[in-house]
Amino acid sequence: MKMAGISKQWSRLREQVQSLAVDTRGVAAIEFLMLMPLMLMICFGTIQVSTGVAVDRKVSLTVRTLSDLISQNATITDTQIANAFATGKAMMSPYPNAPLKSTISQVYIEPVTLLAKVKWSKASGTGATLHTCNEVVTVPTALQVSGTYLIMSEITYDFTPIAGHDIKLSFASPTFHLSDKMYTRPRQSLNVSYPSATACT
Repeated sequence: MKMAGISKQWSRLREQVQSLAVDTRGVAAIEFLMLMPLMLMICFGTIQVSTGVAVDRKVSLTVRTLSDLISQNATITDTQIANAFATGKAMMSPYPNAPLKSTISQVYIEPVTLLAKVKWSKASGTGATLHTCNEVVTVPTALQVSGTYLIMSEITYDFTPIAGHDIKLSFASPTFHLSDKMYTRPRQSLNVSYPSATACT
């Protein structure tokens, strides 16, 4: 009698285990909970990467516009320079323009040495630095034409994703330093005169 009771209990337990093995209710919910963190990471990662690419594109367009605006003039004033910088900030919309640092300079290519020397420079943005008189800067070889002038625009932009982590796995978002540079030749004259700038010979 005792053995029959044990056998019945064992049979009932085996049936329960078998029914549990074939019961798939809730599996989808468990799988979703396991995959959700990965899905969220991919989602936010895709958004931030696409935003970073868009901001980098904005930087490239802005640096070209600054150089182009100044090179269209034979003579420029402080107001025109300020308007060019304001245009650059507007072009960064809808992204913040506070991290934007812009510099516009005129460069002269020395006839003999082909060194590129700055003749005037103007900067805008917190932390932006302008070039000093006769400071030697790097210019592409193809643009090193003896005795000519170039308008050089430079932009840097610090892009910080909304969500992310750094290499130390903390929760601080990393900052990506985006930059670009553009050269154009004066269109209306040999050089773009800037009377308000400090004389540089």
